[in-house]
Amino acid sequence: MRFALYGRVSTLEYQDPASSLGWQRDSALDVIADRGLIADRGLIADRGLIVAEFFDIGYSRTVPWALRRQAARLLEAVTNPDRGFDAIIVGESERAFIGTQLLRLAQVFLAHGVQVWLPELDGPVDLTDPAHQALILRLGERARREVARARHRTRAAMRAQARDQGRYLGGRPPYGYRLVDAGPHPNAAHAAWGRRLQRLDPDPATADTVRWIFAQRLTGRSLAGIARDPNDRGVPCPSQADRLRNQHRHGGTWSLQAVRAIVANPRYTGRQVWNRQHIQYRHTDGGQARVQE
Repeated sequence: MRFALYGRVSTLEYQDPASSLGWQRDSALDVIADRGLIADRGLIADRGLIVAEFFDIGYSRTVPWALRRQAARLLEAVTNPDRGFDAIIVGESERAFIGTQLLRLAQVFLAHGVQVWLPELDGPVDLTDPAHQALILRLGERARREVARARHRTRAAMRAQARDQGRYLGGRPPYGYRLVDAGPHPNAAHAAWGRRLQRLDPDPATADTVRWIFAQRLTGRSLAGIARDPNDRGVPCPSQADRLRNQHRHGGTWSLQAVRAIVANPRYTGRQVWNRQHIQYRHTDGGQARVQE
């Protein structure tokens, strides 16, 4: 049989795609290959050989296959009678599928005469076998729980770091602040790699403007009136003062909204706040939709 390998790695910054593809390929070959036989076209196996590879980098497993670059290519190839492979194999089902994705995709693949092989089954999926269906559902749910657990642990850790350590946790520094070095990373391994903490410090170039805005607001001046004054004096607005971090913004003047964002930000009152913009995830067909509040 001729196999197409599908694999996935969720991030490029914190994972090594080559290593990830390597172990996923090895896992697939453990199912289909006799490692002692080598041929020009690939690794000859008792049960077949891998003739094509589709590997997504930077996509969450919650993203539907049609929206992943390489998975979408594989879906398109499946519909081609001259695709060149007879079956799809993955290195790990939880890397490739979540929830009921596999059950629905397997029906599409089988309709075009393409089998799906899983290491967890040591062979092809049989949708008529209740045991296979139960295992597929369990693997899909386990993948969903893994995403939920990772998200919960990350949020809980960041909340504790902001509350107990006052740590700056990323993002654009508020207007009027700048990032300065705050010493070695508290994690010994990260510190050994040279990673350091950062903290917010008043920016000599813009901090006085923030102080002036709050002083004006305390006198009862309107937000619109406050916004007009720096425009008249030619004071760069927040997006112009930090172009490197605000390349997506094109406004060149102060606006009522910019002033409102400053006076409403608790960071200027000395409070360290994390997760001001709450994000909820709503399950959709084949993945999750991100809803920001």
